[in-house]
Amino acid sequence: MLPTTRWIYAFIVACCCALLGYALYTQYFDGLHPCPLCITQRVAFVLTGLVALVALITHPYQTGRYVATGLMLITTIGGGAVASRQVWLQGLPPDQVPACGPSLEYMFSNLPFGEAFSTLMLGDGNCAEIVWTLFGLSMPNWSLIAFIGLGLAAIASALPIIKR
Repeated sequence: MLPTTRWIYAFIVACCCALLGYALYTQYFDGLHPCPLCITQRVAFVLTGLVALVALITHPYQTGRYVATGLMLITTIGGGAVASRQVWLQGLPPDQVPACGPSLEYMFSNLPFGEAFSTLMLGDGNCAEIVWTLFGLSMPNWSLIAFIGLGLAAIASALPIIKR
């Protein structure tokens, strides 16, 4: 028996809430302060979860399912790209890691938005630091896996064989 779109949307919302909950737990209880790329990934999880929540509440027909899937794919691909960038930074040899940059607050209050955004997306030395692992994978690795899984779940929600 195949799941319904409501179950898929509820699954996506639950996953996003769990991922964000754990990220906040590691920040406030384990003292792991997020770098700019980590914060961007959190925003992508929030947006993905919000789109899924709206779809869960409104229970859209086929066109609405395609719109919801498209929006969730945009957020998961964007978040996956940021996670990939951070995984790449973490894999660099120590002599090639970029220098640590200014804080996120400083960038957005003192730099033009375009420059602050591009600096944010490039990441810095803080983003290359590995401070947490599970089964040998860092948090950005797990985020990338989660974005792929959420994207696949979003695609599944639009399949015609899945009942509304």
